[in-house]
Amino acid sequence: MDALGISIREVTSLEKIPFLPISFFKSAKVATTEFKEEEIFESSGTTGTSTSRHYVKDLSLYRRSFLTAFHQFYGDPRDWRILALLPGYWERGHSSLIMMADELIRASTHPESGFYLNDWDALYRSLLHLEIARQPVLLLGVTFALLDFAEKHSMELHNTTVMETGGMKGRREELTREAVHHELKSRLGVSTVHSEYGMTELLSQAYSSEAGIFRCPPWMRILIREENDPLSIRALPQGQKPLSGLINIIDLANLYACSFIATDDLGRLHANSQFEVMGRRDNSDIRGCSLLLTESYGNR
Repeated sequence: MDALGISIREVTSLEKIPFLPISFFKSAKVATTEFKEEEIFESSGTTGTSTSRHYVKDLSLYRRSFLTAFHQFYGDPRDWRILALLPGYWERGHSSLIMMADELIRASTHPESGFYLNDWDALYRSLLHLEIARQPVLLLGVTFALLDFAEKHSMELHNTTVMETGGMKGRREELTREAVHHELKSRLGVSTVHSEYGMTELLSQAYSSEAGIFRCPPWMRILIREENDPLSIRALPQGQKPLSGLINIIDLANLYACSFIATDDLGRLHANSQFEVMGRRDNSDIRGCSLLLTESYGNR
């Protein structure tokens, strides 16, 4: 605020909030108070790129955020068998995505729920068993692993919701979101593919149930800023056509870091507060968990 010459008294609307560039999480400890962190979440990164570090004072805030959001969008975790396909994240530790998946698996309480790394055959057998039993399943997976699995084991999944979290990490040829979803739908026999939009720097996630249109929980909000003017936040009057630009995120769960983050993701905001992720700004770092340069899904 001081560096920008902005007085707190001048901030009288959302559009006047100065948002913190997300790159600060790579170069500094972002914190609103002095505290001993309970956990440090670290982004996956790719070879030659720096990683973000999120110092989390209170993990219960993160648990409350993702569990409440899951209830809002998908219901009680106990109603699901949750299968997590997250190779590359389980091995390195300090991943907010792994913690979220682990907590959801525990909350489901079903012995069939669990993590799968590279054992496609075991995952196939579990899915086949649960399909025969007509049990509702959430298959949560990083994109490259879902594609690898689908190529080896084509199936007809009628009781399974497939959710991709983004993430090629240099493991496969980059594809657009539409191409990824088309491949997964055709090989796994699902009518839609869900998506999760989250990042190391935040403690909340948005979800898409179809066509890459994301919805936020009530304590999370998306704004759009001008690409060439980081302080120009664009309002969206009711009934106006969608706004395109760079995505700013308000995450009130980020109580002890920063609740106002200016990302490098390009997006489109709709009048009903839903949004799309269109790609990434030129010359910004490619995140380790991005789907591809033109289809980013955050940084986990």
